[in-house]
Amino acid sequence: MTGTTANARSAILARLRQAGAGPARLLPDVAAHFRPQAPADDPAIRAAMFAERARGWRAEVVEAGPDDWPAAVAAVVRDKRLGRVLAGRGTALAAALAAQLPAGTLRWYEQDIEAFRGELFDAIDAGITTTRGGIAETGSLIVWPDRDEPRTLSLVPPVHIAVLRASTVFPDLYAAMTAQGWAGQLPTNALLVTGPSKTADIQRLLVYGAHGPKELVIVLVRDEAAA
Repeated sequence: MTGTTANARSAILARLRQAGAGPARLLPDVAAHFRPQAPADDPAIRAAMFAERARGWRAEVVEAGPDDWPAAVAAVVRDKRLGRVLAGRGTALAAALAAQLPAGTLRWYEQDIEAFRGELFDAIDAGITTTRGGIAETGSLIVWPDRDEPRTLSLVPPVHIAVLRASTVFPDLYAAMTAQGWAGQLPTNALLVTGPSKTADIQRLLVYGAHGPKELVIVLVRDEAAA
């Protein structure tokens, strides 16, 4: 840094310090903006709205009960002829998936990406993930990658199977952020997934699967009555 540049920088910083913090700015009332637009308080209505809007984005929504969702996942794997699926071993889904899926079908995501890259891109048919919640207003999933479920688990395989509990469907993004306290625990990536991957960058032709999964299957666990 030259002497002239350093002097200019010091002068700017000095003026900023002299200006002081000034009067505190009023924060916008975000809650008041969302309140009139919020869907019904009834969890069942929110779940139905979520399913309708997710289907509108070309997601496949399979509804299941709290006890038979593993069978619903297995049916998706069987019907779509997915020979190799990937999931996180340390998740709430792991034990049920291991018990339900045919031997040799389930692979755990527990390798370093550099050692696993070839198999991940070339031999895995689907990634199965948990979800942190859903947004009824848009039919979006909230996916919260972590060590057990890295971002690539839902991004790379051509099919993404997401298990969503209806009791975690929120009216809108603001409701999800405030109810779950996002401000104090944001991960490196917090994902909103609305339908399968799609783009219309080239000649305005809508193409699916260009930057991520071509198919999105949501297994919606109807547990809202217990919420």
